[in-house]
Amino acid sequence: MKVYKANIVTLDSGNNVYNYLVEDNGRIAYVGNELPEEFDMADVVNLSGKALCPSFVDTHQHFASFSIFHAGLNVMDASSNEEIAAAVADFYARSGKAKTLIAFGASPYSVKERRLISREELDRVCPDKEIMVVKYDGHACIVNSKLLRKIDSLVRELRGYHPDTGEMNQEAFFKVSDYITGSLSIVDLFSKMQEAADFEASRGIGMVHTVSGVGFVGNLDITTEKIFAKSLSNGFQLRVFPQSMKVSTATSRKLPRIGGCFECALDGCFGSMDAAMNEPYADGSDGVLYYSDEKVTEFMKEANRAALQIEVHAIGDKAFDQATRCLKAALDDFPRENHRHGIIHDCLPTPEGLEICSKYHIAMPVQSAFINWKQEPDEYLESIMGKERVSRLNPIKTFLDKGIVVSLGSDAPCTDPDPIMWLDRCVNNPNESERVSVEQALRMATWNGCYTSFDEKLRGSLEEGKIADMVILDANPYELPSSEIGKLKVEGLILGGKPYRSARENILKAVFRGLTSKNKF
Repeated sequence: MKVYKANIVTLDSGNNVYNYLVEDNGRIAYVGNELPEEFDMADVVNLSGKALCPSFVDTHQHFASFSIFHAGLNVMDASSNEEIAAAVADFYARSGKAKTLIAFGASPYSVKERRLISREELDRVCPDKEIMVVKYDGHACIVNSKLLRKIDSLVRELRGYHPDTGEMNQEAFFKVSDYITGSLSIVDLFSKMQEAADFEASRGIGMVHTVSGVGFVGNLDITTEKIFAKSLSNGFQLRVFPQSMKVSTATSRKLPRIGGCFECALDGCFGSMDAAMNEPYADGSDGVLYYSDEKVTEFMKEANRAALQIEVHAIGDKAFDQATRCLKAALDDFPRENHRHGIIHDCLPTPEGLEICSKYHIAMPVQSAFINWKQEPDEYLESIMGKERVSRLNPIKTFLDKGIVVSLGSDAPCTDPDPIMWLDRCVNNPNESERVSVEQALRMATWNGCYTSFDEKLRGSLEEGKIADMVILDANPYELPSSEIGKLKVEGLILGGKPYRSARENILKAVFRGLTSKNKF
């Protein structure tokens, strides 16, 4: 038993802040302003003006992909392709016996050349090993000649194949991703996932909603993530969404949910100008809507009738409209009060679609990290869709005003999983009309995230009887000027009442536990 003396930011229904929290056997035994006598003999942890709040939840992440890329080369901060090439050269020199190298985060909008690095430039610094440099948005990549020769027959006839520059986007990119991920061993993937969990815990994240199903034979990565989730003995939580339009992919694994990106993406993204738009881009194109309404509705009806929770990717307004139409059709076909269906991203919603979301209680796992995003700056967005449409992007306050449950996530590896940055972007949105309060931002990053995966009865707020999943912050977020929320520091993560313990352990031991435990996934 421990007594914590701090600013206890509960995120309960009354948004109370108390002085004391008592943890006993992993649960919260008491919260309040006066410590009852029955706890007088308990050890006291005095946090001296710091704060405890519920652990953060990342409600949209590609955990397996993030694990792989996190172990590779991150070039997001590069200011030129010359700098990227130099980093790749160093990476190549250090790579030892590795067959394939992966770099992530290249953007044509944050480097001085204003273009992606090319196949020819990669060949100069990495001639003898396969390398894939993934674009920041996770929807395109550049390959060198060594890798191009290996995958050419797989992608030659696909949309998005550009052998001259080495850029692969749309279906060609998905196929290259399949090739790369399919070449990884499960042991190696498991080890990288352990490292990734430790990294995310250092950011105060105690739960991740992961979307999986990219490139492994028999969707082995989905099965691996499920086993990994069940193997964890340190309190870190993983909720697995299979990215599939086949309902059996979820039901055969006893997963209660389905959806994500890739196969469940209704459109592309702004960075590749293939997000599906109701009005054309500046060049006259209108993006790509991957499926017909009939196909999406058929999938959603089947999944909804199977009692699954559904999530789909929609970035452009045309895709958002399709998502709302099809979810409405599925719920009209088989009404469910507590479905918790959601639309991911929701970057350019429409008034009609928002009315459906409000009426049918469709949730929104959004990425506030996309606001004022270095890799996709407003100048670029305005050049492709105009200032008026850009002013309507990511309207989080509008969502909340309509009573929609909004949760926050990183879309990692597209952005870094950093909850403090999520809070900052919500509270200090350059579009002042869409700014939210600190309390609203914190709730989206905690309780709402737990609600999205049916975990709110045990997690998401600091209340008696709940599991003691808590983040130590260096200051009370309610006492900071809103402009300084981004300066908050995570000083520790407590899961199940215990300081976070590393997820790294013997792989075989972890897999055995994952095959036999009853942990939620």
